[in-house]
Amino acid sequence: MQRAGITGAFSAWMTEVRAAVEVRLRAFFDAERRALESRAPGALPLLDVIDDLTMRGGKRFRPALLAAAHRAVRAEDAAGSSIGETLDAGAALELLQTYLLVHDDWMDGDAVRRGGPSAHVLLARVHSDAHLGASAAILAGDLASAWAWRLLLESLPGDGVGATRALAAARALADVSDEVTLGQYLDIGASTDVETVHRLKTASYTTCGPLRIGALLGSASRAQLDALDRFGSSIGIAFQLRDDVLGVFGDPAQTGKPAGNDLRAGKRTSLVLDTERLGTAHDRTALSRALGRRDASDDDVREATSAIARCGARDRSEERIEALHREALVALDDVALSDTGRSLLLDAAALLVRRAS
Repeated sequence: MQRAGITGAFSAWMTEVRAAVEVRLRAFFDAERRALESRAPGALPLLDVIDDLTMRGGKRFRPALLAAAHRAVRAEDAAGSSIGETLDAGAALELLQTYLLVHDDWMDGDAVRRGGPSAHVLLARVHSDAHLGASAAILAGDLASAWAWRLLLESLPGDGVGATRALAAARALADVSDEVTLGQYLDIGASTDVETVHRLKTASYTTCGPLRIGALLGSASRAQLDALDRFGSSIGIAFQLRDDVLGVFGDPAQTGKPAGNDLRAGKRTSLVLDTERLGTAHDRTALSRALGRRDASDDDVREATSAIARCGARDRSEERIEALHREALVALDDVALSDTGRSLLLDAAALLVRRAS
């Protein structure tokens, strides 16, 4: 039973995957640009925005996790490179991420993403009209999604085995699209079933989907798929709970987000729900002065943050994160995986739940 902490193995793996995926994406965008210049030059602003947002940054965690799952289900001495063999599928996940970010930013009214203007802001400048910019951003997101599907479907040769794997991976991507859409709907409706929202909206495309697609491309067994599904679900929910904790208690210098941003935005996280349920009248009043109030002062945010910690809501979240982490590790205990792949997955789990940014 392996219970390693953060070893750095997955970080090194992610650096290698990131470099390869960005080369692949650059080649893809350059090819699409040449194609659009001949068949629809007026649509180039859509490509410009997708290219800009996709290449602007990002850790490339999803393709790294996809490649790690592929490595895990293969024999230790299997020929070939998991990174090379999953490169198109990994790039497809980055395009799916772009699609989701473009739509999310418009829904949330966020003007900044990855240190630059959001897609709807950029396209509003192109068209000198906010409504046209928003409409174009929806289309840009749709186009990024279509490109993700194409890259995934072209990721394997069309022989019998390759076609079977590609079809299974495509079904997995369809499940991801289904679940993340449902999760987003629940989220914008302020559902109080926080973990269901996290499982659908975050775990589906951050951990479960990448793991399943990578495993399917590696011809995983049913036992391997089931174990990776359980692992991914637990880690995905823990990842989002950690994100919620960092959104309130994180160091802005590390998170890149202003202190109290999530509170001012009115995000009804488990921290907020537990404070409303467990806190004193004073705690609830302090929370209400900052929650959902864009003009809340820094003092209001500090008081709300103190109330969340004082009533035990933060401790409950930390305990739940640790419990989910343990569940994820148990899921991998009795399944056959390569030593290298198992180490990468365990390190990825520790990195996600213990991160500071």
